[in-house]
Amino acid sequence: MSNRVTLTVPASFDFDCDLRPIAREHVLQGSPRSRSKVLMRSRDMSSHILIWECTAGRFNWYYEQDESVTVVWGEAFLVDESGEERRFGPGDVGFFPAGTHCTWRVPGDFRKVALVREPMWRPFGLLVKAWNKFLRAAGRPGRAAQRTATELRMRVEQL
Repeated sequence: MSNRVTLTVPASFDFDCDLRPIAREHVLQGSPRSRSKVLMRSRDMSSHILIWECTAGRFNWYYEQDESVTVVWGEAFLVDESGEERRFGPGDVGFFPAGTHCTWRVPGDFRKVALVREPMWRPFGLLVKAWNKFLRAAGRPGRAAQRTATELRMRVEQL
């Protein structure tokens, strides 16, 4: 994987795949269809950025990873686990922690950009942060970002 910078314009992004039905067991109303495209992945494969869009409908969505999103166009109404409904429109930003779910009510076409990240066991995450800080203090900025998760685990086990 290279260190090149990747840029895209989400509002005019052209998918190279067709819309597919959202899983029937999640659909509450209508016939929503969706598609997504992964644009880039992190070196350690723990996160990726994707563009996702869907058509009108109402459905449950379950988050297996942490997901940070920005709405590109359209609007959706989200009902969280407490029953509170919120409008989600262009420019809005949201965070959905792994293990949560919500009900989406989408009145028309909707597109978002999402950063999806694998959740990390908190002590391991603190160890990674400490390791990165050590590398920066040692005058080796950027080296931590080049390490894979396996290399970091091996170094942690040696400590």
